[in-house]
Amino acid sequence: MAVVLWILGVLLALIVLLCLTRIGVHAIFGGEVLLLDAKVGWFRIHILPAKEPNKKEKERGKETEKAKNPEEKAAKKPPFPKPSFADIKDAASTLWPPLKRALDRTRRGLRIDPLDLGVTIGGSEDPASAAQLYGELNAAVWSAMPVLERLLVIPSPHIHVGIDFNEPQIKLEGEVGITARVGTLLAVGATVGFPALKWFLQYKKKKEQQPPEPKT
Repeated sequence: MAVVLWILGVLLALIVLLCLTRIGVHAIFGGEVLLLDAKVGWFRIHILPAKEPNKKEKERGKETEKAKNPEEKAAKKPPFPKPSFADIKDAASTLWPPLKRALDRTRRGLRIDPLDLGVTIGGSEDPASAAQLYGELNAAVWSAMPVLERLLVIPSPHIHVGIDFNEPQIKLEGEVGITARVGTLLAVGATVGFPALKWFLQYKKKKEQQPPEPKT
């Protein structure tokens, strides 16, 4: 009996230690640049950019691609449809209430440091829509940041939203680091997981029912 209790005590201690372990990611992005590192406790693991394959690995990959017959190539799944800004707004309105409840329960268990974002809206194709989006994003930032700073630890946030009527697309650049204890992430996931899965399945079904875009 004493051995069983000792084993249970060790397992409990390991679970508590795991829940207290802080993990996270650190990303730098902008244009064609994407640097991504993972953090586990005191350790930092580089993820992107990935290591360049050596010459033998490249040749092996080319041979594998050539060996595929046309039927296998045709059977490849189509790329997952990219969400539009309307889809992102729908996801935010659906997932924000459960996420807010989860973050409120964690008592500022998540830390975002650094938070340096720059968003430039391109308006050369549709200036009116770009101006409307610019106003909506500014309003969202000003209304959301006080709430986020109450729910999260954000020592020095910096978010800039701009507009460029000479550019056709949205440009996003910045540096973001997010860390949290494993136990905090499990608590957030338990609250947000089901609503997120429900939204994702509805989004996927809606995209599958849309007619395919005409090929140019």
